[in-house]
Amino acid sequence: QVQLVESGGGLVQPGGSLRLSCAASGSFFSIYGMNWFRQRPGKQRELVGAIDSGGRPNYADPVKGRFTISRDNAKNTVYLQMNGLKPEDTAVYYCYLLVGGSKYWGQGTQVTVSS
Repeated sequence: QVQLVESGGGLVQPGGSLRLSCAASGSFFSIYGMNWFRQRPGKQRELVGAIDSGGRPNYADPVKGRFTISRDNAKNTVYLQMNGLKPEDTAVYYCYLLVGGSKYWGQGTQVTVSS
């Protein structure tokens, strides 16, 4: 059974930074890509970015240049460093993993950007 647990959300002022973490259970972690999604108020869940098993990230256009995804395979953890936060980044952030056709989501962590 795969479990994903996010942490690191909170309230931050515009222009501020937060780092989210997603810890995964299991010994398989290093061979799979990981994804970050978010769901903004009143919007559908959207892809923020992803990182492949080799550590190569890619990002959705709204967050390029501001967000950075990294991973630490020794800790079974993927990170989302968010800089230059804007009010429109306010959302619940989820990590996501696809393993053998099965989809796994974390419980989500709330990020609120407000002055």
